[in-house]
Amino acid sequence: MTSNTKKTKGIFISATGTDTGKTFVSALLLKGILQRGLDAGYYKAALSGAEKEQGRLIPGDAEYVRRIAGLKTPAEETVSYVYEHPYSPHLAAQIEGNPAELEKIRADYTAQAARHDYMVAEGSGGIVCPIRMDGEKQIMLTDIIKALSLDILIVVPPALGGINGAVLTASYAEHLSLRVRGFIINRFLPGNTLHEDNKITIEKLTGLPVLVCIEENAETITISDSLLGALF
Repeated sequence: MTSNTKKTKGIFISATGTDTGKTFVSALLLKGILQRGLDAGYYKAALSGAEKEQGRLIPGDAEYVRRIAGLKTPAEETVSYVYEHPYSPHLAAQIEGNPAELEKIRADYTAQAARHDYMVAEGSGGIVCPIRMDGEKQIMLTDIIKALSLDILIVVPPALGGINGAVLTASYAEHLSLRVRGFIINRFLPGNTLHEDNKITIEKLTGLPVLVCIEENAETITISDSLLGALF
């Protein structure tokens, strides 16, 4: 959790890999929190693969979250670094310039957190994602998680490989002394033998809970008191 003057509570959304649905999950979590009448905000340190409109890079993931969740803060204010090339942020920065600085990321997140009671911070790619790698500095996604003092929620695909990815991701995070709150299985099909077994097996092997199973094309997540407490 974060500790600032507002006692803002935050969670960091990571994943077993890219294209698992972190942005979709972040949007639904925020939407559910706001539907409870609570105040919440969004943050993403680095975003790559942005489209350019009239010479300006559009942070598409952040704009999607803003629109789906119903956030009032402009998307541009919720992302510290936006790159056009659809590569890992470290490579995009090597090509385009403007490499990430941990101090700016911490300051930008803190500024957003000061406005809200709850924060959802979204990662880039999987948990082993280089954000900056050049002659001067190396910044990994896990360095950002540590800098923001956030616990982790891991988004997992429901298909083959989900168990392996969940166990390895949780183990890597815990090896770095990062706290994992649990998992969200995205694109889950209730009654599907493989999906149901993945949920049970992930919990058995990691000792961590699957907090939510989100069905394909879900439009909201009900944020109960128990889920809110488990997340934050």
